[in-house]
Amino acid sequence: MALAIKRVDSAIEALRNRLGERLSTSGAVREQHGHDESWHPTQAPDAVAFARSTEEVAEIVKICAAYRTPVVPFGAGTSVEGQLQAVEGGISLDLSQMNRILAVNGEDLDCIVQPGVRRKQLNEHLRDSGLFFPIDPGADASIGGMTGTRASGTNAVRYGTMRENVLALTVVLPDGRVIKTARRARKSSAGYDLTRLFVGSEGTLGVIVEITLRLYGIPEAIAAAVVPFETIAGAVDTTILTIQSGIPVARIELLDEVQLDAICRYSGIDYPIKPTLFLEFHGTEQGVREQSALVKAIADEHGGGGFQWTTRPEERSKLWQARHDAAYAAKALRKGCGIWATDVCVPLSRLAECIAETQKDLKQSFLVAPLVGHVGDGNFHLAFVLDRDNPQELREAERLNGRLVERALAMGGTCTGEHGVGLGKRKYLTAEHGAETLSVMAAIKQALDPDGIMNPGKMLPD
Repeated sequence: MALAIKRVDSAIEALRNRLGERLSTSGAVREQHGHDESWHPTQAPDAVAFARSTEEVAEIVKICAAYRTPVVPFGAGTSVEGQLQAVEGGISLDLSQMNRILAVNGEDLDCIVQPGVRRKQLNEHLRDSGLFFPIDPGADASIGGMTGTRASGTNAVRYGTMRENVLALTVVLPDGRVIKTARRARKSSAGYDLTRLFVGSEGTLGVIVEITLRLYGIPEAIAAAVVPFETIAGAVDTTILTIQSGIPVARIELLDEVQLDAICRYSGIDYPIKPTLFLEFHGTEQGVREQSALVKAIADEHGGGGFQWTTRPEERSKLWQARHDAAYAAKALRKGCGIWATDVCVPLSRLAECIAETQKDLKQSFLVAPLVGHVGDGNFHLAFVLDRDNPQELREAERLNGRLVERALAMGGTCTGEHGVGLGKRKYLTAEHGAETLSVMAAIKQALDPDGIMNPGKMLPD
């Protein structure tokens, strides 16, 4: 969507009068806010505004709307598909100072937070209440950013994604109006589901300023397990049968031998370098033992060996920290290089085939790309390890990524299970949704943001 005539300098002057030192045009600050953790090059905003309240966000957006100036919401900077690049310049709206936990309703198992609250901060606050928030994308992302990208992560197979765990939102619309999308009730049939409209909208429809989240009781017992396999197919078949058997596994993560080797070196853990499942079980002590035994039996039938499990918190923490360090471990495989992270999600019945075909591509390529996945819901990731200044390596990563996405779509899957669209996956939306569906999305965007100021150049194809 093309912007109307912009008057960025006028917007910056008006914002400086309102925010004072919390409006920055420093080159270093602008550069920091002009990229995320993706492979996309930095595109810096013209200025960065640091908001502290819903009222300030509304005022900032109204000023930007008056001067037709782009607004790019910014949380923790951990997105991976170019969601934060200021492709049209404008204002990066930093919400990190809106980091208060506004309410915890223990009896109702919900809480209300501002968008700058971090995932780990929230769970630390909840610990003494016996509650926790389960969505765990790995990075210590902001709740606002997780909502905007419809994040999920390692616990999604048991607890769902942000889509299932956001109950209500407060949103500043592109004209500065403030709306609430729902109330705290667990279900409602009243009107359009605006909450789900904004979850995953990546800042293209408005600025999320409050989030009401579903909470869960901390399980009585938690156990983690590691099981290596002779083949990827054996690990995937174990995953499929575990899910089909109704075993309520909380986490089931697949690492191929390249990824496992990388994290063993990086994190100082010691496992056989084979395709491996990391698992976690939640429940009562007896329930956890039963779940573990059932999965072990399934794994044994599919070539799994050396099944190890533990309930010791320090061992579980070390295991999952190693899993969360997978991206850093991949980077460490080539000194001075970065990664191009990508993901797809397919129906569980097609997962083994999709991974096998993907690995055939990787074996024929000169790029190294560790594979790791939240395979309990059919979602897996590649991390192409490359020199971002090398055009040949970037072209090869783009070729492999394109083949991966086309393969997933042909199998009834999606171009992204949890990373979001941003800049990186825009070109695949027509193939995934079709032109008519995209025209409906464009109509929604036009209705809410007729001047196209909200995170322009993202999500919808040109």
